[in-house]
Amino acid sequence: MSTSDSTTELPCLVRREVVETAQTLIVKIGTNVLSNADDTLNVERIRHIAEQIHLVRETGRKVVIVTSGSVGAGMGLLGLTERPKDLPHLQAAAATGQAHLIRLYDDCLRPHGYHAAQLLLTTSDFKERSRYLNVRNTLHTLFEYGAVPIINENDTISVHEIKFGDNDHLAAMVTHLFAQPLLVILSVVDGLFDGDPSQPDSHRISLVDRWDNQLLNCTVATGSTRGTGGMRSKLHAVHKATAVGENVVIADGTRPNVLQQILAGDDIGTLFMAEGMNVPAWKRWIGYTVAPKGRVVVDAGARRAIVESGRSLLAIGVTRVEGEYARGEAVAIVDESGQEFARGLSNYDAADTRKIQGCHTEDFTMILGCLPYSELVHRDNLVVTDH
Repeated sequence: MSTSDSTTELPCLVRREVVETAQTLIVKIGTNVLSNADDTLNVERIRHIAEQIHLVRETGRKVVIVTSGSVGAGMGLLGLTERPKDLPHLQAAAATGQAHLIRLYDDCLRPHGYHAAQLLLTTSDFKERSRYLNVRNTLHTLFEYGAVPIINENDTISVHEIKFGDNDHLAAMVTHLFAQPLLVILSVVDGLFDGDPSQPDSHRISLVDRWDNQLLNCTVATGSTRGTGGMRSKLHAVHKATAVGENVVIADGTRPNVLQQILAGDDIGTLFMAEGMNVPAWKRWIGYTVAPKGRVVVDAGARRAIVESGRSLLAIGVTRVEGEYARGEAVAIVDESGQEFARGLSNYDAADTRKIQGCHTEDFTMILGCLPYSELVHRDNLVVTDH
């Protein structure tokens, strides 16, 4: 990890280069940015955000908003003093608040000539390739009409199995849909600090040019009665984005003209630089969007062949198969310590993989009665997710 704090002169060329290459801004806005202390929506802030979106659009860039706030808005409208803990009441608050939230976005965007286009998504929309492509196609079509996509999780139908967990994760997955994106996460904290942001001896980290898991140690265990995320959640989203060649900025969404300052290359918030080359959309979907159905444990030789030599996964290197999955579904590839380092689409289902694990390819016909594929996971359908 290489970082620079706010007391070190940060080359503005770095930030400007990041901004100049960005064609689409995915702006994630947290509940606390949008809400007042009494859980009502801050209309003036939404109006100001709409003005900033207009100025970004004037530069020729596209903008997608990933918004929180529906549950918080519903709490205010329904007179609730604390966030519901059971699913039916939580979903009722979301259903009530979402209508109010999207209407405010639309009211604030219309004076600038835009319509707000609502997309409510669950993880199922990203797990299935056809639905994933449909979401992407819908977004690009909305751009043709000059609309501003406003995306939120479909809390009113989500259950544990299909939830994103928080909109930071959703925003990272939406970012994967675009070429040359910039993910901007707006919080009430101006980026990542090396300690508790409320303490005077903590300093803002201006630039992170390489991901390091030690960054998670910078987070503070603070929470909100309105939001579901936190800095740790944001950092996990950052890792998902930077690992596939996408840049991310975390900044204070209550700061006036925050988007214009980011586009100007000003030293605000924390800029997380993309790692390596941009990963093709197909592999982004395999490695960082679709959830694996099972786990394939491999030996050290197979790990080296995949990570260091860019090889496919062969059955000879498999030592154990965990879970059940069908042919063509995603699996996590883990080493003998249980650490996941790759994901891919399996050419064989779990039952057949167990039969051929540890075997040479020439033995497949005798074991299975046929040889449909030489590789368990072909390199074209495999992504290294952690070196």
